[in-house]
Amino acid sequence: MQDPLKAHLALVFVQFTYGAYHVISKMALTVGINQLVFCIIRDIIALCILAPVAFFRERKIRPPLTPSLLLSFLFLGVTGIFANQLLFLIGLNLTSPAYAAALQPGIPVFTFLLAVCIGTEHVDWNTLAGISKIGGTVVCVTGALLISVYKGPVIWGDGFLDLHMEGAEFAKPSPEPVGWFAQILMDIGLDAWHVGALCLIGNCFCMAVYIAFQAPLLVRYPAPLSMTAYSYMFGAICMSLSGLLGANNWNDWRLTGAELLSVIYAGVVASAFNYGVLTWCNKIVGPSLVSLYMPLQPLFSSVLARIFLDSSLYLGSILGGGLIIVGLYCVTWGQMKMEVFATTPYRRITRMIELDDTQSLVKQPYMKGQAHMLSSIFPLWRTKAMKL
Repeated sequence: MQDPLKAHLALVFVQFTYGAYHVISKMALTVGINQLVFCIIRDIIALCILAPVAFFRERKIRPPLTPSLLLSFLFLGVTGIFANQLLFLIGLNLTSPAYAAALQPGIPVFTFLLAVCIGTEHVDWNTLAGISKIGGTVVCVTGALLISVYKGPVIWGDGFLDLHMEGAEFAKPSPEPVGWFAQILMDIGLDAWHVGALCLIGNCFCMAVYIAFQAPLLVRYPAPLSMTAYSYMFGAICMSLSGLLGANNWNDWRLTGAELLSVIYAGVVASAFNYGVLTWCNKIVGPSLVSLYMPLQPLFSSVLARIFLDSSLYLGSILGGGLIIVGLYCVTWGQMKMEVFATTPYRRITRMIELDDTQSLVKQPYMKGQAHMLSSIFPLWRTKAMKL
């Protein structure tokens, strides 16, 4: 099986396990568990798994560490692990689960824009493949929004039971994970709802930064498990320091059986396994496609919640899921076509450098753009090409 096909199947499976995680942790997170403690234990478990696995599995391919690489891993850990989780918790506590879910489709949009800006994604508006990638992204995000904000009539199950369960959830107290941080923002004149909305937007942007900036870094450090382990190390350190401020009550650290099961699943599967696989997939298919699979989470969550929690399945989930699948197909098709099309310009660029035909290269804008993109990602590509 080819690596791109493996990556697509792995991305589907990752979103399925995230959907299962939402179902498993549903009860644990609504009975009063301190969510900051939940994240700390989750990150520590993930680090304890990723570190030894990465050490032994990638010992032959792992490049030596440099100060610049450590700074890059620190950046990924702060954005993708620490800030991503912390901002989501703050936003969730100050707004509502429905509002938090409605903003999550912004992750693929932010990721796509960042990837285009840093040169890891190339879009040609004059080709069918480029239009397919852009259109597929729009369709995919539309499907995710449809699942988040529109329920529609009940297709399968009892809608009255869902209303009763939602009312019970909102009636339960939700512990404030980092009230000190939210209070700082409210002291400058913002109300709680706007602070929560800004935190949720920041959560989406941080996750997009994590995915987008992994791609060029994987060229310098082609060891995805080790990169994920280092990111989790810095993220867990930052999260633990926050725990000293936001979870200083010993009772916050006592977990029930259901909470313990949920946090173990979160650390082993939703963190260690999924983040490692996402990093590897980012190396194969690129950041945009990795992020575009994320809207499958609410679809899988709806189906699994119907099976195991007897929740209802609504028309919005079915229609939104269909749009997500169509959008993913369009983006995948467009990327495959662009990769095939890009191979010829790359060979022609290499040949032109060999012949020192710089004038011909400048006359073709697409090839010039490809040369600029390649030189920004592979600084030594020009030198290697001239030696061929």
